Amino acid sequence: MLGLLNEKINGTSSQRGTRKLSAKAIRFRAASLFSGIGGFDLGLERAGFDITFQCELNKFCRTILKHRWPEIQCHENIKELTRDAIPVSDVWAGGFPCQDVSLARMGTRAGLKGKRSGLFHEFARLIGEGRPRVVLLENVAGLLSSHGGRDFGVVIGTLAEFGYSVGWRVFNSKNFGVPQSRQRVYIVGCHRDIHGPGKILFEAERGEGNFEKSESNGKAPLSPFKTSIGDHDGNGPVYQSIAYCLYACSARHTGTDWSRTYVPYPKKGKVRRLTPKECEGIMGFPSDWTVPPAGKFQQDDIDSLRYHALGNAVTPPVAEWIAHRIYDYLVEAKKVTA
Repeated sequence: MLGLLNEKINGTSSQRGTRKLSAKAIRFRAASLFSGIGGFDLGLERAGFDITFQCELNKFCRTILKHRWPEIQCHENIKELTRDAIPVSDVWAGGFPCQDVSLARMGTRAGLKGKRSGLFHEFARLIGEGRPRVVLLENVAGLLSSHGGRDFGVVIGTLAEFGYSVGWRVFNSKNFGVPQSRQRVYIVGCHRDIHGPGKILFEAERGEGNFEKSESNGKAPLSPFKTSIGDHDGNGPVYQSIAYCLYACSARHTGTDWSRTYVPYPKKGKVRRLTPKECEGIMGFPSDWTVPPAGKFQQDDIDSLRYHALGNAVTPPVAEWIAHRIYDYLVEAKKVTA
């Protein structure tokens, strides 16, 4: 069990900073906007898609994208992006900025009128001009309640105006082999196909599920946040079985969610925060994925940049699960039209 956790947190030598490419014979194409460090891109590639294009404003994230996808064009500013610059692709995917709709934000949420989350409208402009077969969006679950649900209504209504049938579902990364409780809403739009989003986001069959049976007068199941794995009797370290959601922050951040996810050394009486490498594993990225090429950034700044980029990222295992289902949907559609 400890070995499995270490693999998830630290990665393995065979996964170190690499991309696991799908060997599927039929290839589809996907463009990535608000690409971050490539969470959607990794998931799509593993499901049989070829990445055609990326767009990302953050300099550090663009450096990671270029390091991992040196052959792919990466545009900097979506406000200056034109439809003609994006290669014809079956899927457009993007996790537009969440800061103005997030429940973690202190005070009033600006919503889609905010400077950052309002960039959804730039994405929508391009979608309206390009009309890809499938659109895949990701954001914090707070989008559903922002301005009493009106912001979410804008997202759904805008896609519908462009001819998309739309579905959405909230996924928690912990249910996809990722040792982190991270709830995000995923929105799928299929152009001129009312059945597409349901086929992609929802399973036709239902399993029994996994749950801990309760007994009369028995002990209540212990929260996964209160269980831990590691060297409890020795020098440590000891890890929580499930980490709290890792939000974007700097290395000096002391916010609730990061401070609750810590690594104690019981016998030494010491506690430390997670390292960037451990956060990569907790997010489902290959080990050392966010290590930039030498000389690109000041050494003292790199940890902060890695923490921030990972906190904003899409978890690749969730993206891969959805991407496989989009792939199957496109294959089925291809057979129907053949």
